Amino acid sequence: MKYQYLVLSALLFLACTVNAQTTVKGTVVESGKNNKLGDVFVRDNQNRQMTLTDSKGNFSIRTETGHTLVFSSPGYVSDTLYVTDFTNKKIELVAQTIALRQVNISAKREAFDAHKEYPEVYTRAKVYPLSPTSWFSKEAKDARRLKKYFKHEEEERHVDEVFTMNYVQSIIPLRGQELENFMTLYRPSYAFIKNNNGPSLAVYINDSYKKYQALPADKRTLPDLKE
Repeated sequence: MKYQYLVLSALLFLACTVNAQTTVKGTVVESGKNNKLGDVFVRDNQNRQMTLTDSKGNFSIRTETGHTLVFSSPGYVSDTLYVTDFTNKKIELVAQTIALRQVNISAKREAFDAHKEYPEVYTRAKVYPLSPTSWFSKEAKDARRLKKYFKHEEEERHVDEVFTMNYVQSIIPLRGQELENFMTLYRPSYAFIKNNNGPSLAVYINDSYKKYQALPADKRTLPDLKE
């Protein structure tokens, strides 16, 4: 009996150890500012595990040594982590300027169909009549957060594709940093882009430019864009 107890204890210890060793935890912050970033999408390229950071930038994901984790969030340059150990990680994401985002629309906004790559997210986010309690499970809550993230990312892609630097500077005379500041201050919402055609967007840009010109000089520069 004692032997069986020792064997069972050893097996439980081994199971806990294996579980601990295949989970990477850490925090995602903004590079240079140490602001903790919530809702950063974390994905394991090999086993397709995924998660989002919480409001304090913390994440936990099942992975293995030799796997690559990808961290991405709208407005930041994506970063990767090659897993060599399971110590706590601190990931720093660099804020992405509008110029860089516009140049890398095709590269950064690579073809990504969440419905095809992660159908389980949409399945888990549903409520089934015979099991209404599933709505409150952690798995369902995480799935709903991911679904919301995918929707937001898709909308941001669409705005990026329409509200481009080339298009904006074909309407107003701003260039360089001033153009970036203007586009950040007056970036239209997805709802506006969806419900307005080209001429309406041109009118919006012109009207916004008049408002921009009326601003005091110190209000035309975003604090986040200063060195």
